[in-house]
Amino acid sequence: MTAPTRRERLRTAAVSEIKDGARQLLVTGGPQAISLRAIAREMGMTAPAIYRYFPSLEALILDLASDLLDELCEHLEAARDAAGTEPVDQLVGTARAFRHWSVRHPTEFRLVFGNLVPGVDAFPEDGLDYPDDPGARLGEVFIDPLVELWRRRPFPVPLAGQVDDRLASALTPLRTNCPELPAEVACLILSGWTMLYGLVSMEVHHQLRWAVTDPEALFEAELAAFLQQLDTTPGQ
Repeated sequence: MTAPTRRERLRTAAVSEIKDGARQLLVTGGPQAISLRAIAREMGMTAPAIYRYFPSLEALILDLASDLLDELCEHLEAARDAAGTEPVDQLVGTARAFRHWSVRHPTEFRLVFGNLVPGVDAFPEDGLDYPDDPGARLGEVFIDPLVELWRRRPFPVPLAGQVDDRLASALTPLRTNCPELPAEVACLILSGWTMLYGLVSMEVHHQLRWAVTDPEALFEAELAAFLQQLDTTPGQ
């Protein structure tokens, strides 16, 4: 592999510095605070000079959102790998890691999952067609342990025989990489993800304060309830 030229290294460093500046503005002021002018001022350059690296503010924010999603995926994959080889332990490890990253990076979470900037979507519709897409990686880190658990020892499914054809057909994207997965199991996986994501999102947006003083305790209770549906416990 040819070593990058000095010009390429300088460009890479500049792009990294621009995105670092954008993230700092995001954290301190939210997505609306990100501006090419503010970033350029901190870097000691003119705002038009940034257009040599990003064609628009939206392109910069989309690139930043993609980086944040990559960062989250790496955090989850590290938690999964540290959990060992048991699917249930991997699932618990990644679920807790998802909450851990999200509550410690609330503004980044809102950018990645909230689509707060018009025209910026970190989860394009065709993302699942590309295995290296961050959105696909995020899905796999949760779905793969559940699919593996089902393959090793099929667990009871509360909706067995109750999923109609319309819903079964609608679950096609989720079942693409595991066509033998029954629609009822796909429903359970989707239910688990929406529970996990929903609780974390509500905590990040401070929407649980009216009900609980300790969102983590609620999260752990709901995670345990989901594991009960799989008829298993961590380490089993």
